[in-house]
Amino acid sequence: MTHHGLSDSSPLDRVVLAWLEHLRSERGHSENTYRSYARDAEQFQLHIARYFGQSPLLKDVDEINTQTFRSFMAARRDQGASSRSLARTLSALRSFFRWLEAEELLRNRAILQVTMPKVPRSLPRPLTEIKAKDIVEARTERDLDWVAARDNAVLLLLYGAGLRISEALSILVSERPEPNRNTIRIIGKGNKERLVPVLPITIDAIEAYVELCPYPLEPEDPLFVGVKGGPLSPRIIQLAVAKLRETLGLPHNATPHTLRHSFATHLLSAGADLRQIQELLGHASLSTTQSYTEVERDRLLAVYDAAHPRA
Repeated sequence: MTHHGLSDSSPLDRVVLAWLEHLRSERGHSENTYRSYARDAEQFQLHIARYFGQSPLLKDVDEINTQTFRSFMAARRDQGASSRSLARTLSALRSFFRWLEAEELLRNRAILQVTMPKVPRSLPRPLTEIKAKDIVEARTERDLDWVAARDNAVLLLLYGAGLRISEALSILVSERPEPNRNTIRIIGKGNKERLVPVLPITIDAIEAYVELCPYPLEPEDPLFVGVKGGPLSPRIIQLAVAKLRETLGLPHNATPHTLRHSFATHLLSAGADLRQIQELLGHASLSTTQSYTEVERDRLLAVYDAAHPRA
C-alpha cells in the first residue's frame, strides 16, 4: 500500500522527511522538539546505513531487531550522549515507528523492547523572591532606551505570568495585554491553549516598550522585535539574563526559564493550589507541576535546619 507516495522501496530518508512533515503540521510539537527529533532521526539513519552497508530503504527497516536498536543507543552513549538525550532519542524513534504503523507502511515493534534510559530528576532551582524582584525592578524607569524597555517587558512576562520564553516571543502585537484586557491567550506545548492573567506592572512595561520602539508594530507582527526590526531571538533574552547574573549577583545557573520556575515556586509558597499552578503553566500532567512541591519541601527543610534549636 502506498501513502504519501511512499512504498517498500522508498529511501528511508524520504520516509523520515514525510514523518517530520507530519510532526510539523499535525502534532503541535515545539520547534526545539522538532529539530531534536530531526537530528535523532539523522543519526539513526547513519547508524542503519553502516549496519546495512548502504543507504537503507523502507523495507530494510522491517528487518531491524531489538539488538540493532540497542547497538544504536550504545553507540550514542559512547559518543557522549546523556541519559536525557538518549531518552529523547528513544521517544523520537518510538514516535517514528508508531507513525509507520498508523500509516500502514510497516509494523516493527522491536523498539518497544528497548528500556527507556533512567533520567535523573532535575528539580527547578528558583530564585529567591528578593532576587526575582531585583531582576524585574532593575529596569523599570520609563526613560529607558527601547531595547532595555523591551527586555524588561519580556522578563516580566516570564516571572509575572510564568511564560516560556518561546511563548513570550510568539505574542503578536494584536494579542498583547492592555490596561482594559489583562489576560492573554497562550498556545503552549502540544498546542495546549491556556488563558494567563497579566499583572498591571507587566502591562505598563509592555506599553512603555511599545511607545519607545522605533519600528512600526503592525497588528499581525511579533510584539517583540530585535534591533534590526525582525522577530526577537531567545538568545538575546538569554544574554540579558546573563548580564544581570553579574550585576545583581544572581546564581550562575539563572536563566530565563529560571524566572518561570520562580513564578511557580513563589505562588506555591503563597498558598496557591497545585492545580491552579498547573493551569497557569500549561503543564499537560500534574506530575510535572508536582516537582515544585519538592522544591518547596527542600526549602522548608533548609530553613528548619538553619533555624530550629534542635536541628
